[in-house]
Amino acid sequence: MYKIGIDLGGTKIEGIVIDEHANEIHRKRIPNGKEKGYENVVNNIAGLYKELVEDINGAEHTLGLGTPGSISKTSGLLKNSNIQCMNNLPFVEDLKKACGHNIIVENDANCFALAEALIGAGKGKEIVFGVIIGTGCGGGLVINGKVISGMRENCGEWGHSTINYNGTPWTSVNGAVEAYISGTGIQHQYKAKWGEDLPSADIVYNYRKGEDKAVFTMNEFFKHFGISIGNLIKFLDPDVIVLGGGVSNVDEVYTKGVEQVKNHVFNNDLYTPIVKNQYGDSAGVFGAALIGVK
Repeated sequence: MYKIGIDLGGTKIEGIVIDEHANEIHRKRIPNGKEKGYENVVNNIAGLYKELVEDINGAEHTLGLGTPGSISKTSGLLKNSNIQCMNNLPFVEDLKKACGHNIIVENDANCFALAEALIGAGKGKEIVFGVIIGTGCGGGLVINGKVISGMRENCGEWGHSTINYNGTPWTSVNGAVEAYISGTGIQHQYKAKWGEDLPSADIVYNYRKGEDKAVFTMNEFFKHFGISIGNLIKFLDPDVIVLGGGVSNVDEVYTKGVEQVKNHVFNNDLYTPIVKNQYGDSAGVFGAALIGVK
């Protein structure tokens, strides 16, 4: 049976069809259309889904979708999405009607973690924690091939945990992880220290050239990365941590960053592999396909 997955992102919607062995059959991307509001996003998702169904000539399939935020178990409404027009609305029910098919909707970080656990860099491991370090910091926990969502659908939201109680208040809580080690966090910390706006990619570039301000900022990033990932390991003791998001492409994370993690684990040695993702920004859409329902 085919599996159709759809990944709702901040600017795009990506859809994929895979077979029972997770081989890619078709894939398409379109703008999400959020500037025109909630109904337009729902209609764009449904339109893309119907195109994918046509690509497989209407064959039997399952359907899953990954999205920022999560579905409240009490209200059934979407919450905590960074696509603001989507919040506090009956997304699942509206999507079922628009698509004419049952659907499971899961947090996008959980979809990332599931794909990497089942078919990617964490394949074969019992406890996999997927870390997304991009615009913000997200995460997902997979145990024995199953996403662990938690009672309030908040399991894995490590980016909103505090590592400096008196620290930067610009994010969800004072001194949260994502205020220090997300791409936005790197940029914010640079500006707070030096009073200059500079994209995180430029900060990394200048760091590699040995520019003093960038070196200081990135050394602070590695320190906070070590504290944050060290806390994860102490809490969960996973078999592997898989990194995703734009910051996961910074090679020094796997050398200087991992060296800092060694200072913050409750052990004499760091046994936990900290590895780069295998599926990149497509892990989410593969994960959405893998969670789908008939």
